[in-house]
Amino acid sequence: MINKCLFPAAGYGTRFLPATKAMPKEMLPIVNKPLIQYGVEEAMEAGCTGMAIVTGRGKRAIEDHFDISYELEHQINGTHKEQQLEGIRALMQNCSFSYTRQHEMKGLGHAIYTAQTLIGNEPFCVLLADDLCINRGGRGVLAQMVELYAKYQCCIVAIEEVALEEVHKYGVILGQEMAKGVYQVQNMVEKPKLEEAPSNLAVIGRYILTPDIFEVLKHTPPGKNNEIQITDALLQQAQDKLVLAYKFEGKRYDCGSVEGFIQATNDFYQLQR
Repeated sequence: MINKCLFPAAGYGTRFLPATKAMPKEMLPIVNKPLIQYGVEEAMEAGCTGMAIVTGRGKRAIEDHFDISYELEHQINGTHKEQQLEGIRALMQNCSFSYTRQHEMKGLGHAIYTAQTLIGNEPFCVLLADDLCINRGGRGVLAQMVELYAKYQCCIVAIEEVALEEVHKYGVILGQEMAKGVYQVQNMVEKPKLEEAPSNLAVIGRYILTPDIFEVLKHTPPGKNNEIQITDALLQQAQDKLVLAYKFEGKRYDCGSVEGFIQATNDFYQLQR
């Protein structure tokens, strides 16, 4: 039902300088695999085969990663090292990759709007690669959300409970629980102050959006930090039609922070031992 997944990947990754001065933050490795590859694997598990990636200057490494490296493959051909490329080869064989550039950093809403030509007139997933999610022994977060979309056919955001002192880092929802872990969104606030937060249910980097979101984004004025916020566009959607928030099964690592990145590296290393 949903064939495409959008990866906004144009940010500078300033929290990881100087490592990200010449390398995209999406290419930072968790053990031996870059963040964006984990994201593409999650999207493919959810049924997506078209990967649309919004990049910017200095992001060519992402395109090169999802392409053939003839010299490397020739050098390791017939050795045990060839097995280490099996995962990325499977993605390249089963998925298509398309790219466009976000010329100015004007917020997540603007990045999504920039990808309209890649998405077209169909529902799509959005995955932020620096939110790394794992659900051991179960379906990935996007697969869970796609199943929910099949039932409700509306925009869906993934949420998790966070500490109240952390709400200023996220979009935060207020919702009426319709079923276990499923909320009808009544309000959404981007990076609220503690006293202004409607709850501690924070939106993380997994979305399913319907194509009419592009028309909403087109008319969404700049909001928090003078950026076009997807939170504001989804609030407009929620006032006109059904928007859901889903408390997913699994664990999320904030790999946009050094602390979360190190925790994910340690945990994934232990899983692979």
